[in-house]
Amino acid sequence: MRISNSVHTSRPWRIHELTRDFTLEDVWALPTPGGRNDFARLVQEFPRLLQGAASGDSSNVTSRATRALFAIRWAIGRVLRWDGSGVGSRVPTLRDRLPVDLRDAATGPDLPLFTSIYLLDDEWASEIANRTVHGVMHIGWVPDGAGGYRGEMAVYAKPNGVLGTCYMYAIAPFRHLIVYPSMMRQIERRWRAGTGDVTRPAPEEK
Repeated sequence: MRISNSVHTSRPWRIHELTRDFTLEDVWALPTPGGRNDFARLVQEFPRLLQGAASGDSSNVTSRATRALFAIRWAIGRVLRWDGSGVGSRVPTLRDRLPVDLRDAATGPDLPLFTSIYLLDDEWASEIANRTVHGVMHIGWVPDGAGGYRGEMAVYAKPNGVLGTCYMYAIAPFRHLIVYPSMMRQIERRWRAGTGDVTRPAPEEK
């Protein structure tokens, strides 16, 4: 479920110190219920929960519409040479901005296409850069208001000139209406399977 950006900005996340020149694009409540100490599990399992959705390999994405969008995006990227790691080459890594107290913190796992910036007890940040944008994915662990906890995902972007700005505007409807809702259903299904919770059937995807 997409939630207000203010929910994210109101929390004292350390990512705010590093992204003052980025735009907070989206904040999503992750369907990953757990307890206070389950953030480590979320970080460990996150590559499996996504499994292709953010990797460039859409073969494991369950939604046909999302698979088609990813296939089109990666095909265009190959033709126009948009992709490839730009962190540390096209743009400086955000690890260069880390304050002294975070420089010795764990970096956390890298994801396909994403390079981890830092990992704390309740937040984890990774970055990606290509010809269109320098992006940040922030995962936090927050109270759910019912005595438990869940994940929260925030997406930051810093477009690369006119190309990047036009690209972000062009993909916004597809992200909000197709890609992220499909990703949330996929994450919910796999998280629930990992906990043995099969009390609710997973919704079918089209």
